[in-house]
Amino acid sequence: MRLAHLPTPLEPMDRLAAHLGGPRLLVKRDDQTGLALGGNKARKLERLCAEALAEGCDVLVTGGGHQSNHARMTAAAANRLGLDCHLAVAGGEPAVASGNLLLDRLLGATLHFVDAPRYYDLEAAIELVADRLRAGGRRPYAIPVGGASVPGVVAYADAAVELLAQLDADGSGPRADWVVVADGSGGTHAGLLVGLGGRARVLGVDVGTRPDLDEVVPRLAAEAAGVAGRGAPEGPVLVDHGRYGAGYGRLTEEAVEAMTLAARLEGLVLDPVYTGKAMAGLLAAVRDGTIGPSDTVVFWHTGGHRRSSRSATSPRSEAWHRSRTRDPPAGPARRRVR
Repeated sequence: MRLAHLPTPLEPMDRLAAHLGGPRLLVKRDDQTGLALGGNKARKLERLCAEALAEGCDVLVTGGGHQSNHARMTAAAANRLGLDCHLAVAGGEPAVASGNLLLDRLLGATLHFVDAPRYYDLEAAIELVADRLRAGGRRPYAIPVGGASVPGVVAYADAAVELLAQLDADGSGPRADWVVVADGSGGTHAGLLVGLGGRARVLGVDVGTRPDLDEVVPRLAAEAAGVAGRGAPEGPVLVDHGRYGAGYGRLTEEAVEAMTLAARLEGLVLDPVYTGKAMAGLLAAVRDGTIGPSDTVVFWHTGGHRRSSRSATSPRSEAWHRSRTRDPPAGPARRRVR
């Protein structure tokens, strides 16, 4: 089944690298997968939807926050395949829908606003919606938050193999020392660990979705490795838990800085919920020396768009942008003194 435009490009970020004084930076453009604004979930949904069709299901059921990229793309995939889609949305119904929630409505998904203050409350709500549909005679296929199940993880093992092939074909050198990715539900991180097979370290940047990433990522990786016929990843799982600020979907000054640098130095648009915080994690790792100046780093752009958070256009953030109307100078970045 084909839902995504693959392979996605691998592009240099030379101006951002120069601004930071090294390392070599590349970006893997999974924002260009082509399904409903693109994003990493298209790869996972190819495998998940294939399983749903094989089981004779007629409705996809999943969930997420108001600004879930996964929920939006699941609704789009359902439309492509002639299936219905029901979404369990954590939190109350807003007076005015914006960002991904507005797109969920445009795509025709049935929205169930649920009281789910914690991650596993939302997982339970997805199963409850599926149970109700099943009791009504439907054949639901329940997908966990973020598509973080074994089929989705295997999809990102395949994506890592795609990246390695692109690096091997790059005449400037096949080595990658690091891959940096947003960590929501952990499935993308887990899949990259499986597919890379130790050829690069993976740094996941926690965006505040799931409380147990340190335990879930290695478990999902081991399960997917068994299905894919690969060895289970070894070594520590690296997750930066310091970038999500006040919580999921809440804007941080670090994310605004990262979004601004990416936009003004590379013409690369990041979002404040996922990739902006992931890029903030990359910047922090360079500045504190975790990532060295001679390393090669792949930033995995998982998609999303700036309007996916109403807080991204708050007066405070707009003032921050206005205070930085010129391109940042090239050269080493100054460390913050606290």
